[in-house]
Amino acid sequence: MLTMDEFSALALSFPGAVQGRHIEVDDFRVEGKIFATLRQVDQRAVLKFSPDEQKLFMETAPGMFEPVHGSWGQKGWTRVVLAKADAETVRHAMTYAWRSVAPKKLQARLKA
Repeated sequence: MLTMDEFSALALSFPGAVQGRHIEVDDFRVEGKIFATLRQVDQRAVLKFSPDEQKLFMETAPGMFEPVHGSWGQKGWTRVVLAKADAETVRHAMTYAWRSVAPKKLQARLKA
């Protein structure tokens, strides 16, 4: 099980990541672009993937990831089931989400 505080700490561990808030949802951004969200009310964590990445994570970690309902999910936005999640898998998945929005200069810092 991964707590909301642990999810937040993972998100903020990426270069350039900052925490913001919009409409009762905490969000994690790089240069203004969201790669993850966390909603305290229902403990919903979400990551930004491409549809292919979403499919990959749903296949490799069944039960831990599920598409967000509606068109957002069809675009790759994926819920992390925190009760079934572990830090190592979520950090790996979050790396994909972060890379989808991070500029190349920050991506190079992650490799270093």
